[in-house]
Amino acid sequence: MTSSTIVTLARHGRTPWHKGNRYTGSSDVDIDDVGRRQANQLAAWAAHERPSVLYASTLRRARQTARPVADVLGVPVHTDARLVELDFGAAEGTTLAELRTTHPEVVALFEADAAQHHLPGGEHPERAADRATAALTDIAARHPGEHVLVICHNTLIRLIVCRYLGVPMGRYRTVLRGLDPVATTRLLFSPDQPVMLQYYNRTPSTVPNEEVSGVQVT
Repeated sequence: MTSSTIVTLARHGRTPWHKGNRYTGSSDVDIDDVGRRQANQLAAWAAHERPSVLYASTLRRARQTARPVADVLGVPVHTDARLVELDFGAAEGTTLAELRTTHPEVVALFEADAAQHHLPGGEHPERAADRATAALTDIAARHPGEHVLVICHNTLIRLIVCRYLGVPMGRYRTVLRGLDPVATTRLLFSPDQPVMLQYYNRTPSTVPNEEVSGVQVT
């Protein structure tokens, strides 16, 4: 009988674009000094939790966050391009406040339904969810019975959770708050069972009783 696989998703560390909450998306931005300290905090968490396998998005900020984790665990970093952040198109490098000034009608539609009216020139959230959940399915099948840590991105993790919960993709911004840097979200992949969400957005210092546990999702 095939064993269940724990998949823990972690957001990368802080980047300079976190100030003002600039859309980073597919832009390949490095983590900053705070982000490097956060990556070390995630590594300390990993030293306690002991995931046996490590994956990361191909973007630098995810790979840089993964580096100290890989060092403490003594495992390689496997990268998968399907784990990159949602591409925000024309909004990359800008803030929502700036867009609200220059393109108020675009922002109004986006805030009403972030999937049907995704940002101009950007990737459709449904397609991002398709590629990300396909990647996680492959990873879980490749590592039955193991604990896999996947370092990726804020919006992508929210899209993944919405897909498994059955939440309309256009509501990802209103149903799920943005993740904190290096916060973790845990999924359980079991044979012939729906994916289970064990908790969402737990920072390495968060106490266990703050988790949302045992939520069955489809």
